[in-house]
Amino acid sequence: MTVASTKLHDRLEEWFHARDWSPFAFQRETWEAYAQGRSLLLHAPTGMGKTYAVWLGPLSEYLDGLGQEKKEAETKKAEPLRVVWLTPLRALAADTVESLLDPVRELGANWTVEQRTGDTSASVRARQDKRMPTALVTTPESLSVMLSRKDARKRLSTVRCVIVDEWHELLSTKRGTQTELCLARLRAWNPEIQTLGLSATLGNLDEALRALTGSVEQDAEPVLVKGDDPKEVVVESVLPSDITRFPWAGHLGIKLSEDVAQAIDQAGTTLVFCNTRSQCEIWFAELFKRRPDWLGRIAIHHGSIDRELRTRVENALRTGQVEDPSGSVTALKCVVCTSSLDLGVDFSPVDQVIQIGSPKGVARLIQRAGRSGHAPGKISRVLCVPAHAFELVEFAAARTAIGRKAIESRVPLAKPLDVLAQHAVTLAVGEGFDAETLFEEVRTTHAYRELTDEEWGWVLEFITTGGSALTAYPHFHRVV
Repeated sequence: MTVASTKLHDRLEEWFHARDWSPFAFQRETWEAYAQGRSLLLHAPTGMGKTYAVWLGPLSEYLDGLGQEKKEAETKKAEPLRVVWLTPLRALAADTVESLLDPVRELGANWTVEQRTGDTSASVRARQDKRMPTALVTTPESLSVMLSRKDARKRLSTVRCVIVDEWHELLSTKRGTQTELCLARLRAWNPEIQTLGLSATLGNLDEALRALTGSVEQDAEPVLVKGDDPKEVVVESVLPSDITRFPWAGHLGIKLSEDVAQAIDQAGTTLVFCNTRSQCEIWFAELFKRRPDWLGRIAIHHGSIDRELRTRVENALRTGQVEDPSGSVTALKCVVCTSSLDLGVDFSPVDQVIQIGSPKGVARLIQRAGRSGHAPGKISRVLCVPAHAFELVEFAAARTAIGRKAIESRVPLAKPLDVLAQHAVTLAVGEGFDAETLFEEVRTTHAYRELTDEEWGWVLEFITTGGSALTAYPHFHRVV
């Protein structure tokens, strides 16, 4: 252990002890790896403190004057942009900002933390255009849009590290590939940037680390940090009273709505997860029909809901209370939602999770179960409600897999050329690019490490002439 990392550890240990906490071994390992200049992937159960494990390293580095810029306690202006925090869902951004601000305030750091997503107002964006916060919580899409600015290199040149939250949610998707390309661009501007990823439910950890960190040579090799898994996940199923009259396919699970209503009655605050937005709307209406007295105490949350309403629901989950337009406050009983609330920092009032229908994956079921008992040492419980009889078998299989810790892998995509074409157009809109230089940059990503000259030539032809199919249409000639 170096002198620098010892100083960093001491400061963080003091902060934890002031809260009557004791750091986990994986948190100390993460701080040590960060102090050594390593990029890393942290894999630990939901609710175990991954956020503080990755956030406190950069924060303490600044306070101890270990980075390139020394601490200036008397400076009135906040520090320039140092940390970019990528979140897969904009619904997480506000919650993440509040979680990051707690240690900033208590440790006395001269930092600002703000979000920039599709929900961010024009006035806030305009202020950020003049001066970026010290830490920016944003989405892969918003980061990509920032790269399309003419002054993107200047605005992002001070970034010290990028933290990718819930990496398992992005990994096997085109959004994950987009994230890889954005990270490659930032590393091209500053090869010393450290990349810190967070994951909770994933099987192929080594591959996930390679996809996150790319192949840019750094002084220290990336490292995989694993947290202990002491959390217990309890999976229970609602059984129909008469299996012979229960459907064998299709349906939405409404036949068991009274059982669900009774389970919600017996708990404090409940999250009811549905797999689609239409199913979410149907179940919300059905539960209200079953319990009209829940008026004002039951809410709905999914991606198509108005931003203001989504924000009110998220705030209600944090506080456990709902405030109506008249100002009266009642206790929140239930939120019916989709994957929009799969992830999050801390919904502490939630003590029960209900899954309607099969989650179609062990990792997803664990992730949703983790919304309850979202703290170290607490049990996460999920009540599974079958839409048809065969889903009882799926729930049993998921329960067995969880007991064996058999979590499915999420394989990164290989060379999706449509994402690469869009990324090239994005960079062309900004400061432009040199084709040969960008080709080498793109090949540092895991997704495009085997990109050929022919494939790159096809991408360039497509964005400049529309390719062989669209060459006759001038509006497809995107880049010159």
